[in-house]
Amino acid sequence: MFSIVILLSLLAVSADADFFQFDSISNVSTYYFNYIYCNIWEGDCQPHQDDATQQVPTGDIWPGFPQYYTGMLTAWYCSLGQCCDSGDCRITNNITGLERDLQVKLHGQHLAQSVVLKAIQGFIKNPESNKPLTLSFHGWSGTGKNFVARIVADNLYRDGIKSECVRLFIAPFHFPHARLVDVYKGQLREAIRDLVLRCPQTLFIFDEAEKLHPGLIDAIKPYMDHYDNVDGVSYRRAIFLFLSNIGGAAINEVALDFWHSGQNREDIGMEDLEHLLRAEAMEAEGGFAQSELMSGHLIDFFVPFLPLEYRHVKLCARDAYAARGLQPDEGTLDEVAKAMMYVPKEEKLFSAQGCKSIPQRINFFLP
Repeated sequence: MFSIVILLSLLAVSADADFFQFDSISNVSTYYFNYIYCNIWEGDCQPHQDDATQQVPTGDIWPGFPQYYTGMLTAWYCSLGQCCDSGDCRITNNITGLERDLQVKLHGQHLAQSVVLKAIQGFIKNPESNKPLTLSFHGWSGTGKNFVARIVADNLYRDGIKSECVRLFIAPFHFPHARLVDVYKGQLREAIRDLVLRCPQTLFIFDEAEKLHPGLIDAIKPYMDHYDNVDGVSYRRAIFLFLSNIGGAAINEVALDFWHSGQNREDIGMEDLEHLLRAEAMEAEGGFAQSELMSGHLIDFFVPFLPLEYRHVKLCARDAYAARGLQPDEGTLDEVAKAMMYVPKEEKLFSAQGCKSIPQRINFFLP
């Protein structure tokens, strides 16, 4: 609070000084007052990026103002995490890091690695996109859908999943009661609109999307459509990720067929799965399938997550040990992998839980 008082005092002094450019000083004063009112005092405001009073002030508008006070003011503002040489410091858009993390940390998911990277990279490099980016992740539990969503958040935003530009919605937790769907609609629309107004690039993650009420998805469908703006707000720089178990069985059947025919799982292509996932999503029970999101063809990519095999489970176990600063031998990794349950009953090829319980299971094997 003391720093705010200093800030306002500096701005008051600047307004009275004869040797300043009054228009510039007025804009700067208005900007910082708007920032404090909107973000510190949380007033009822709607920032407009095209408004000069909503732009971050630059050094060339302070002629004659003592450099000491300029530095103090800039340091205070940047301490709030709102400025940097590349723009909004909350947004990092580290595509190199995204590619590295997908390749090194994600196991057995060559399709997800390729599609997610190309989709995100293309969206980031195209500031004139005609719609938000909407991806739908499909596969068994434990195959990496949530993990990839967090990798995306970690590399696009300084604070990762905790960034104020990122919102995670878990269907059964945030929207548990069908009778309250009308209430949820208003809350969800307000939450999305508020975040888009506060951040120039946003990420929305919907976990267990198949459990969302169809009316709830339809309520936010305009935000994912090809509109310049909705009620004066543009959503074209938003990313929507839907995570679902829909199509998991179909993905597994394709992977099993490839194994039976002696083909490598790495030979499975998007052409083998995406049309199946689209059909599964259209026919599945629940709100996701019945929503206009599907009938309006607003999902840009259906991203399949393949079932994980024994070798992938070992890699997950290795990573879990490494996260604790440990380096287990191959025998220990084999013990962890063998402790998992595998399906189908005859082939015992795929881990029934993927890698989901590995970080907890290694506790049993620690000395």
